[in-house]
Amino acid sequence: MTQEPVIVWLRPGRGARGPAAGVSHAELAAAAVGVADRSGLGAVSMRQVAKELGVGQSSLYRYVSSREDLLDLMTDAAAGETDLGVPLRGDPVEDLLELALRTRAVQLRHPWLTDIPPEPLRLGPCGLAYLEYALRAMENVRLPGPAKLEALAVMNALIAQFVRTEAGNTPASSGRRAAQAAYLNGAAAQGNHPRLAAALAERVEGQGVTEAGTTEDDPHGRFRRTMRRVLDALVTPGIPA
Repeated sequence: MTQEPVIVWLRPGRGARGPAAGVSHAELAAAAVGVADRSGLGAVSMRQVAKELGVGQSSLYRYVSSREDLLDLMTDAAAGETDLGVPLRGDPVEDLLELALRTRAVQLRHPWLTDIPPEPLRLGPCGLAYLEYALRAMENVRLPGPAKLEALAVMNALIAQFVRTEAGNTPASSGRRAAQAAYLNGAAAQGNHPRLAAALAERVEGQGVTEAGTTEDDPHGRFRRTMRRVLDALVTPGIPA
């Protein structure tokens, strides 16, 4: 009979004796996050984390059963960096937008987060607190619970996609992006794609300054504008008139 895996949150956080007696979930997460911040997610391994902590690799298996457990710890540690002490103002769209902006800032500090394979239930204590805060922001929204969770899943997927795009905007890729933009504008100007040409023209003519003081084409302004539109579509139908 196959034994069900024990998730990391149900495993002991410290050993009672031995050389790794002082290792906790928080220390494991901090060591793994440090490796990922310096060298990327691919550098995170049981061996490297043990080296960071100054313990033997085998001793880590008292606390984590696999690299997946390390990813769970890292994800939750990052979730804990999002400030949930910000008072809610009672406007679900604006409150979720501000939460999304804070989440984006955390992910930009740790771009490796977008490389972690998404799992719907990759949640630890900090992730649960994040979810509770977001649901509290939607408390007066007349949508079924599953619809609220789906809205939050869309929000977080969009955050990850924006961060992934921003992280890829390096000086090394600027030449390729410029060439792609030139091709797009040239193709639109040939007259075979009139709707695309019109959309591009409107984008250029309509650029302005957002309420945050950034141009609409600035990554921050673009994120804010797009996220607000998405949240409006997902949440506003459930807000009482």
